[in-house]
Amino acid sequence: MDKSEAIDLLHRGGYSCVVMKEGHVACFRRRGVTDLFLLLRDRPEMLRGAFVADKVVGRGAAMLLVCGGVGELYTDLISEQALPVLAAADIMVAYNRSTPYILNRQGTGWCPVEELCRDLVQPEDGFLAVGDFLKRIHAAL
Repeated sequence: MDKSEAIDLLHRGGYSCVVMKEGHVACFRRRGVTDLFLLLRDRPEMLRGAFVADKVVGRGAAMLLVCGGVGELYTDLISEQALPVLAAADIMVAYNRSTPYILNRQGTGWCPVEELCRDLVQPEDGFLAVGDFLKRIHAAL
């Protein structure tokens, strides 16, 4: 499978994220950054050098991708908050649209993860902040 096929799978399969590395493909469906966080926490080797196709990438997701050592990213929508984080890590990025920030699910303001990571500089701090946030909203984490 090549990058264009992974992007097609993202859209055709209704996935939120597709990770491709060395011929292996993993597909995820949860909204937000939960799957990306769990992958980084539990199977970080899968992200190192991988190609990731994701529907939406904000600053928090970008920090997780940097922590994971992702090689390349495609996303349908990226926030202007995420772009410098990825650029600083030399991660190649392709996207359809950019936006000043990712909206919350109600469309009334900032996505909580985007807002949480807005002033963070170190990707590792983003990983810790996202982990704390997810633990608050998902008791099973």
